[in-house]
Amino acid sequence: MNTDLQKLHDVWMSSRAFQNTDAPKISFDDLTNSIVSTGPFYYYIIDFYDMVLSHVSHSIADIHGLNPQTVTFDDILNTIHPDDIEFVANAESFLHRFFQEKIPPERLLSYKMSYSFRSRMKNGEYVLLNHQALLLTLDENGRSGKSLNIHTRIDHLSKFNTRQISLIGLNGEPSFMDMSLDKSIHDLPAFSRREMEIIRLIAQGLNNNEIAENLFIAVLTVKKHRKNILMKSNCKNTAELISKSVIQGLIY
Repeated sequence: MNTDLQKLHDVWMSSRAFQNTDAPKISFDDLTNSIVSTGPFYYYIIDFYDMVLSHVSHSIADIHGLNPQTVTFDDILNTIHPDDIEFVANAESFLHRFFQEKIPPERLLSYKMSYSFRSRMKNGEYVLLNHQALLLTLDENGRSGKSLNIHTRIDHLSKFNTRQISLIGLNGEPSFMDMSLDKSIHDLPAFSRREMEIIRLIAQGLNNNEIAENLFIAVLTVKKHRKNILMKSNCKNTAELISKSVIQGLIY
C-alpha cells in the first residue's frame, strides 16, 4: 500500500468498529432514497471492521472499469487523483472530530456526509465525483461499522473542487454546509429542518408566497429564513445557493 493510501487507512483505523456489526436489511427503495442522482453513479457498502465490500452496484464497471464481483476498497481508493488524496484524508479526519465533538453517538446514523474529489474514469480521464456516505451500523462503543457510500459524477455541474464538506441531517437533524477544513468546528452554522425545507422548495421554483402557503407560515417568515440561509451559506443569491446545494448533495 502506498503512503498516500496509508493516510486514509490511518484515519479509519482510529474510528472503526472493534467487532463485526450486522447490517440492516436494505431495500431498493432505501437505497434510492439515500442517493442524490445528479449524474451517473455507483454505490457499495464498506464494512470498516474488515474493509470488505458488499452490495457493489454494477455501474462501477461503466464508471471505473472495475469488476463489481471482485473489486476491493483499495481499488476504489486508487482511483482518487493523487493530488486529492490528502484532502480526502483530512476530510475524513475532520468528520471524525466533528462527530466526536458535536454529534451524540445515538444520532450518528441520522447524518449523510458529502464532499467531492477527482477520480479516474474507465477511459483514464479524471473527473469530479461527489462522495456521499451514510453510516448504517455502529458497534457497542459507537465506532463506525458499515457505511453506504455513493459516488456520483458531477463534472457536468462543476469542474472545480471546492474542497468543502457538507453534513445532511436526516430525521429532523440540522444540516451543515460549506464546512472548510480551516474553520473551527464550533463556529460552523447549522441549517435547521425548516431552512432545509425552504431550500428544497426554492429549488423547485416556488416563490415566497407559494413557500409560505406550502409550509403554512407567514411570507415575512419565509423572507427572514431566506435571508438567514444566504448568510449561512455565504451565497450572494438564490442561483448560487441552489448550485452549491446540488453539488454538495443537500438537494436533488
